[in-house]
Amino acid sequence: MRPRAVFFGTPRFAVPSLDALTEIADVVGVVAQPDKPAGRGNVMTPPAVKVRAMELGVPVFQPVKVRDGALEQWLREREVDVALVVAYGRILPLAVLQTPKHGCVNVHGSILPKFRGAAPIQWSILAMEAQTGVTLMQMDEGMDTGAMLSVRVTDIGEDETSEALAIRLSAMGAAIVREDLPKYLRGELAPVEQDNALATMAPMLTKEMETLDFRESAKKLHAKVRGLKPWPGTSTQLGTRRLIVHESTLRDAPTLLAGAPGEVVRVDKDVVWVATSDGAFGLTELQLEGKKRLRVKDFLAGHPIRVGTILAPADPSPTIPPDPSEEPKGGAQ
Repeated sequence: MRPRAVFFGTPRFAVPSLDALTEIADVVGVVAQPDKPAGRGNVMTPPAVKVRAMELGVPVFQPVKVRDGALEQWLREREVDVALVVAYGRILPLAVLQTPKHGCVNVHGSILPKFRGAAPIQWSILAMEAQTGVTLMQMDEGMDTGAMLSVRVTDIGEDETSEALAIRLSAMGAAIVREDLPKYLRGELAPVEQDNALATMAPMLTKEMETLDFRESAKKLHAKVRGLKPWPGTSTQLGTRRLIVHESTLRDAPTLLAGAPGEVVRVDKDVVWVATSDGAFGLTELQLEGKKRLRVKDFLAGHPIRVGTILAPADPSPTIPPDPSEEPKGGAQ
């Protein structure tokens, strides 16, 4: 007999895991965050998981609160064997976690105990990790502190953005659901407690993180451009105008070119090279605020940037992202 399950999830990242769950269980309900205004017209827009659930014909519950007893009662009425939680975006109370027969199981986008918290994919790039992955874990009241059931690992590409990595990890999450959740329900996976001494945090991203500080290393700046894409993005100043940096590179970086941090030291057809604390950092796709985003070749045709130009405010203040080891002020499971 197929197990009865409910699914908790909200963004596009969670959709492949919902599809995988329907392959191995009878999904009798989906819980997603409420519709939110989006776009220029602030049109109320359903989250991606709700859209997919409606396509599958699965009823959707979108509670505004998760601690008033309504969610627990809704879950109890469905008499489910397990609840699968993937990027739902709310911290669930103990009463909800204990309602399914086999509890709540989470797909988390990192190799736990690294990068517990709201933005594990972005922080794996910001921290310049060589690898990341997904973890299937039992949920408890802590922030991604539950026992691990299985892990999948993948290399992070040299130029891979958090946007691209999320797509890959989303597919890996679906695979771990499809392959290992049935084993858990059959009692074939032994939970492994996390080593809290090795834990790091992945705090929520903030708009204030977007400014590029060229006093940092070229490698760290490249990680920042990749890790903060698509939001909040990264930017600097070109004169008095905000210059958004959409893409960057470290490939074929020039050597033996001296310059103050933020100084343009070379301009090639496709790359603007900027001095950092330890070498050159290449800008390959740019956008002046209010204008179109352009590859550097096209950008330079309308907005020439000369060697010696200083990118950044005259007296930039440090804008270092928070240390991943710090506790976040908020987060989501």
